[in-house]
Amino acid sequence: MKFLVTGGAGFIGSAVVRYLIQHTQHSVLVLDKLTYAGNKLALEPVLNDSRCRFQQGDICDAALVAKLLTEEQPDIILHLAAETHVDRSIDGPADFIQSNIVGTFVLLEQALAYWQKLDPKRQQAFRFQHISTDEVFGDLEPQEPAFTEQTPYQPSSPYSASKASSDHLVRAWERTYKLPVLITNCSNNYGPYQFPEKLVPLMILKALAGEALPVYGDGQQIRDWLYVEDHAKALIQVAEQGKVGETYCIGGNSELSNLNVVRTICAELDKLRPHQHGSYAEQIEFVTDRPGHDRRYAINCEKITRQLGWQPDTKFSDGIANTIQWFLNHPDWCGAVATDNQTTQRQGLKGTL
Repeated sequence: MKFLVTGGAGFIGSAVVRYLIQHTQHSVLVLDKLTYAGNKLALEPVLNDSRCRFQQGDICDAALVAKLLTEEQPDIILHLAAETHVDRSIDGPADFIQSNIVGTFVLLEQALAYWQKLDPKRQQAFRFQHISTDEVFGDLEPQEPAFTEQTPYQPSSPYSASKASSDHLVRAWERTYKLPVLITNCSNNYGPYQFPEKLVPLMILKALAGEALPVYGDGQQIRDWLYVEDHAKALIQVAEQGKVGETYCIGGNSELSNLNVVRTICAELDKLRPHQHGSYAEQIEFVTDRPGHDRRYAINCEKITRQLGWQPDTKFSDGIANTIQWFLNHPDWCGAVATDNQTTQRQGLKGTL
């Protein structure tokens, strides 16, 4: 099959593209605007493969999307293009409205027009898969059960509200126009190639640089952590086997407080790159909490496990060790990304959660 992956030069999108090329016989067209968080360096391992093609462009460009659909004739659209950082959405929500809501609308409109022209057999096989977040569900009290596919939406930030809006649009296009859609809601991803504004890579790089490790509030906000390569496998499995119109929650079965994550990173760095002045944990600094900060997210994966047989393969202890080692082994990649994206250091807080 041929996949169109929007946002395929981003963190999760590039992991999906690498998996498709390295572990399947499918072909891939990557559509990415190459904003601050998108970088073709994440696609270097597969860009020279004849089954992978890259197109720089904006999902809000209806003419470009229509042209690519007509020329490339994809069987599956994996829609990952989005603005994703909560801090940025608080500072400047307009970009999130444009990319996450308007962009998804444009993509749905063009996908519908394309799908309606396919022959019946290809129409039946076609899928529009929308990748979303657990943040659309709001937050949980410590003893509340984890999010499921039936959890009501209660977004807290401009980012999560924009993703909730795009989820609703996708469902509406399936209900109203019968476009064959799938939706996935994932928990916090981490792993190689992650842009260094998010918690894990930011803490690794700041620790190595001898800088303060900023943690919001008391650091007891809890997240479920999902290794990005496990997520990529899940997305392909949903695309190939998922039931049209269904939503699948994807998590890592690894609930940890932000402070615990930072301390785990410090302890692993103490082993892999010992600090001459003591533990990296001494660099932890608590800072003023951000507005509307959700306290806990948790994902119940029973549906995708029961229906599709997927479950996360990577324990957090193994995944974080692999991630830290990758960043230690790729200082040139980190340097290149940092040089291209100086805005990541605003107030030293980008990446805290």
